[in-house]
Amino acid sequence: MRSRIHNKMCWSRALHTGWLLLLVQLLCLEAVPISMDKTKVQEPEKKAEEPPASVDTGLHYDRYLREVIDFLEKDQHFREKLHNTDMEDIKQGKLAKELDFVSHHVRTKLDELKRQEVSRLRTLIKAKQDLEGGNDIAVDHQALLKQFEYLNHMNPHTFEVDDLDRLIKSATNDLENFDKDRHEEFKKYEMTKDHDRREHLKTLDEDERQKEEEHYEEMKKKHADHPKVNHPGSQNQLKEVWEEADGLDPEDFDPKTFFNLHDTNGDGFFDEQELEALFTKELEKIYDPTNEEDDMVEMEEERLRMREHVMNEVDSNKDRLVSLEEFLVATKKKEFLEPDSWETLEQNQAYTDEEMREFEEHLVQQEEDLNQKAVDLQNQRDELERQQEQLNAQKIELQQAVEHMERLKTQNVEPPPEVHIEGNAIPEMHAVDNELHHEQEAQLQGHDPALQVQQHTPQEHHEQHQDLAQQGLPQTHQDLPPGHQEAAHGQHNVP
Repeated sequence: MRSRIHNKMCWSRALHTGWLLLLVQLLCLEAVPISMDKTKVQEPEKKAEEPPASVDTGLHYDRYLREVIDFLEKDQHFREKLHNTDMEDIKQGKLAKELDFVSHHVRTKLDELKRQEVSRLRTLIKAKQDLEGGNDIAVDHQALLKQFEYLNHMNPHTFEVDDLDRLIKSATNDLENFDKDRHEEFKKYEMTKDHDRREHLKTLDEDERQKEEEHYEEMKKKHADHPKVNHPGSQNQLKEVWEEADGLDPEDFDPKTFFNLHDTNGDGFFDEQELEALFTKELEKIYDPTNEEDDMVEMEEERLRMREHVMNEVDSNKDRLVSLEEFLVATKKKEFLEPDSWETLEQNQAYTDEEMREFEEHLVQQEEDLNQKAVDLQNQRDELERQQEQLNAQKIELQQAVEHMERLKTQNVEPPPEVHIEGNAIPEMHAVDNELHHEQEAQLQGHDPALQVQQHTPQEHHEQHQDLAQQGLPQTHQDLPPGHQEAAHGQHNVP
């Protein structure tokens, strides 16, 4: 987590300018450098016609924002309206309504830019889904595009007034919230660093823990031992830059000349990055990247604190830019001539004890949640393995049943055919014959001489013939079909 925050804090320096800066820069394309030799005016003028390099705002839609502004600025009507519209009217969407009056060529190009941006977002959505392993899942681009509020995703083909209004409001809101988000990220970074240090101490024995604590206190004292830091934006601070960076005599310090020297893009304003560049000398007094005790993430936070302080003091119209007029007014204030001392980060802890306690409780809760998720996942895995074992057992049983049926099929004997005569079918005598045959065998095995040869009286013989007649069975051998007469005769000849 510490590494992630560190990377984000280092990256965040790119997020210091707003869309208004981009617009204002494009208004000053015809500026001519001071003290230019008239014999060399031709060549510099050609270069001056090119717009100054736009500063990356750090927004994920920065390229789209800058391209839209670049093409809008090419329309003379829109350019004039932009020049005469104040910041509040821009925020309220009054400038966006002027889109209806720009030339057809510009509108066509804006349509093309929007289609390209929608295509880019769809590509990003698809790439994210592929990374998450959802290749076989259909993507609802319309639903996912809702998260990008700086354009109207319901109309992906043409750039309308609503698109410009969304773009202005989104960029303004995102940049205004930047400082707040940056402070929160840095606070988490500092608390994480302190938490990790204390957790590390718990793993050490008493002697090692004492040595580690002594080393920590030594590094803190070493870091705090630095030259006095001038108040950002004060006369002493700017004179130091005038002398050491510009190589000029501090006695000749002139605020207007200083402003022109450090307005590096010549647009008549100090933007946030130009202001931050003025604090480099002060920061070098405190931080050295080769020193163990100096944290470069803290250095960038200190730089941003200085910039934020000067903006709050000097930027009277809150447009995140410092004009020459605002700068000259600030140089006449008492705070510029007799500033208070500047308290650095080591004198101002980024978080309170209560915030640290809540942060550690949150970490404990996160760890418990992760452990519970690990247990749930393990239970799910065990259940899946159990179900897999059941499926394997069922598969084996099914295979055995199929094999058994195949064996029975190969061993099966066809039954004898039915016997038919003209008229009604005669029931087969095999069952009766078999029953009589089994009875005879049982009698013989019992060695009962009285039963070996069965004698019938005439009366019994007559009654047996009557029973057979009632059952519809043949009464004599002559009544049986051919073939059955011989079988019946053979049974009566059993010894």
